[in-house]
Amino acid sequence: MTLNFYNDRVCLNVLTQSVENAVEINEATEGHVALGILTANYNTVEEAISDMKKYQEKVDNNISVGLGNGDPSNWKKVAKVSAAIAPKHINQTFTAGGYTRALVNSNEPFINSMMSPSGKPGFVKINTGELSQKCDDAVIPVETAIAMAKENGANSIKFFPMKGLKAIEELKVLAKACADNDFGLEPTGGIDLNNFEEILQTVLDAGVKKIVPHVYSSIVDKQTNLTKIEDVKALYEIIKKVTKY
Repeated sequence: MTLNFYNDRVCLNVLTQSVENAVEINEATEGHVALGILTANYNTVEEAISDMKKYQEKVDNNISVGLGNGDPSNWKKVAKVSAAIAPKHINQTFTAGGYTRALVNSNEPFINSMMSPSGKPGFVKINTGELSQKCDDAVIPVETAIAMAKENGANSIKFFPMKGLKAIEELKVLAKACADNDFGLEPTGGIDLNNFEEILQTVLDAGVKKIVPHVYSSIVDKQTNLTKIEDVKALYEIIKKVTKY
C-alpha cells in the first residue's frame, strides 16, 4: 500500500499520540495523511512495533514512522520498526536511507531523506546522521544531494529544520531541483496555520509532483498533547484550495 496524495500531489503529515486521535485525523483528511508516530516515544523497538500495529489497523496503515524532532540517534529504531510493520511512510536521516530501504525489502514505503538548510540557496547540509551531525558540515549542491538520495532508495527530501519562512528562498531553489529531477519534497519545521499556504504554494508552483508537508507542534494541544482536529481540517481545506487547478 502506498501513500494517499490529494489530487495526486499532497499528503499532509501530522503527529498523533492516540488511536482515537489518529482515526479522527484520518477521517478529517479523507485518508490523505501520514500520521506521525515517533520512535522516540518508545523505550524499545518491540514496544513501538506492538503499539504502531494498533494504529495501522484503524487508519488503513496511513502512518509515518518518525525519528522524534529529527533526532538521528533513533535511525536504527526507525529502520527496524519499519521493517517489521511496513508503514506507508518512513522518516530517515540522509545517511541511513539505503540501510532502511534494504531492511524493509520493499519499494512501497515512501521514505524521505533528511537534509538541512545551509543558509545558501542551491545547497543543503547532508550530515544529518547520528555521527556525522557532530562533524563539520557537509554542504553540497541540491542536485547532487537529490541524486545521492535516489541512489539510497529514498523518495523525497525532508527539508528540516526550515524554521517557518526563514529558509523560504532555499526552499524555492530546492523545490525547482526536485521538480526537475522527479523527486518528492517534505518541508518541515516551524510550519503553522499562518505560513502553511505560502510554503505549500511555493513547492507546488515549482512543479514538485509529490509533497508531504509536516505540521507538528504548532497544532498540538498543549494540555492533551493531541493534534487539534479543527486545525487539521483547516490545513486540509488549504490543501484542497491550492491544488484545485
